[in-house]
Amino acid sequence: MFYRRLKVWFLNNWVKLLIVTAVVLLIFFTIVGLASLESFYLNLTLATLPLQLLMAALNAVIFVYLYMTVFRGGFSQMKKNKVKSSFVNVTFSDIIGLEQAKREAWEVVQLITDRSRLKAIGGKILRGLLMVGPPGCGKTMLAKAIATEAKVPFLSLAGSEFVEVFVGVGASRMRKLFKQARQLAYAEGACIVFIDEIEVIGRGRTFSYMGGGEETNSTQNQLLVEMDGLGSRAENVIVMGATNAAEGVLDKALLRPGRFDRKLYIDKPNLKEREELYRYYLSKVKHDPELDIGHLARKSVSKSPADIENVIKEAALVAMRQSKEQVEYVDMSKAIERIELGIEHRKDMIPREREMVAYHEAGHLVILYLLHPTDDVFKASIISRGGALGVVHHSPREETFTENRQAMMANIKVALAGYAAEKLRFNTTSTGVASDFQNAMAVAHNMVWRIGMGGNGFLGDFAFLPESQISESLKERLNAETEKIMKECFQDTDRVLKQNRNILDRFVKELLEKEELDYDAIDAIFAEYGKAHPVPGTNKPLDKLPASIEAPAPQLLPASAPDQAEKKSEGSFRKSRSKAAPKIRSKRTRPAR
Repeated sequence: MFYRRLKVWFLNNWVKLLIVTAVVLLIFFTIVGLASLESFYLNLTLATLPLQLLMAALNAVIFVYLYMTVFRGGFSQMKKNKVKSSFVNVTFSDIIGLEQAKREAWEVVQLITDRSRLKAIGGKILRGLLMVGPPGCGKTMLAKAIATEAKVPFLSLAGSEFVEVFVGVGASRMRKLFKQARQLAYAEGACIVFIDEIEVIGRGRTFSYMGGGEETNSTQNQLLVEMDGLGSRAENVIVMGATNAAEGVLDKALLRPGRFDRKLYIDKPNLKEREELYRYYLSKVKHDPELDIGHLARKSVSKSPADIENVIKEAALVAMRQSKEQVEYVDMSKAIERIELGIEHRKDMIPREREMVAYHEAGHLVILYLLHPTDDVFKASIISRGGALGVVHHSPREETFTENRQAMMANIKVALAGYAAEKLRFNTTSTGVASDFQNAMAVAHNMVWRIGMGGNGFLGDFAFLPESQISESLKERLNAETEKIMKECFQDTDRVLKQNRNILDRFVKELLEKEELDYDAIDAIFAEYGKAHPVPGTNKPLDKLPASIEAPAPQLLPASAPDQAEKKSEGSFRKSRSKAAPKIRSKRTRPAR
């Protein structure tokens, strides 16, 4: 192994050794020559020596620049971050959560470390490992941990480093990268090449109508050849790729066995892992020892480790602004609100408009609390945040990944509640209902057109079919069913609000006085009217249970299913941007998936 390392070092540095040897010999013969000169010629030579050295250095710089640019592919040079495994210093124990991904990654480490035994029985080391998952979930850290545990060199690059305006540069850089990786693998036994954001060069190849293709096609072709081409590769070079895009975006040739043999799917942390993340990041700041970490974890559904770290950083800033010596629970809550809802700023509104905003948000609040099977109210506010004049923030009781018909109907009812409350109180409505209507129509449309939840008996995803293959009569029946769902939901919403008008007016009064209500205050008001939610596992409302039983903690709403991405803040009361055609932007009330 020492001979291999020495050989690789000599191959990489023979030019430098040759230059140093030539310079030393030149200096030696110069001294010998000067010693043999007479005093006059010696002084003349010494006087002109600085100018001669300056001219020689200038000529050398010009020559080296032209040589590196023209003959050594200067444009194709790239920065390869060679990192020794001992310098990475990230182990599996340093990674919080990702238990399933770490188990699969440990198998990769064993294949690398036991490569001699694997070769003895006729097996081959894997060529590639693709890590797929949302951003901020630890893909890069997991790659570093694999390199540390396997004790092999680690080359880290980004996919964008292969993209240049000059055609062919990306392929040239790819060849040089793998040349260096093979040398390191020859010297150290194996080498890991980590390419972050690999979809930049790995997406499906495209060609123009004239037969040409994009510049990234040649880069990807070179990557395919280097990973598993015609040439025999005795060196153990493992390519690790990380991407936030869907797996189907990548080219099929890149995903086949022999290239990316293994795939690691990294998801966002679950409840237990979120608790561990909060403990880890809170240990880095001064915080209240009585802080309810479990409560925070339940409120952080669908948050990545990077999101949780950002919440704690923001909480530290909030505590610092208020001259506190440690981070408290109220600071954490304000940090979540600021990140999710934006910075609050109060607007000067006339009393009628402010009251209309309060009724709008109170309508969302009442219907959400009374009719929604899975969600609770995390916060209700009539303080302007971003482009919204008010907001009702959802909080799921449990971490779910799909929605049934009852939940989707409840989503529509909650979206229509602001409209119904305005109409009930003022007998008119405002432009603030525009985004609510968009959300409600999107849910109802998907129920009928895509997932067979309409009441007309039609099954299938009609949105998948080309529009030319759907008859006009079928479109009319589907759209009529969508409108039927909207009307049924509005009738139920209007009926519930009329039956609970006293509760609606009470919340309007509280919002006008306090401007914001959190979950505990909302639940206490419902308990006064005997409408509090029962504790899971019992039939007793919260106000009739023993004091030792606590109410379920609120959580942030997960964006679990694709259709949930369209369910935004039903509590957004927006101002119109144009009198003729108001354009209302909907604000999300939960983390994006």
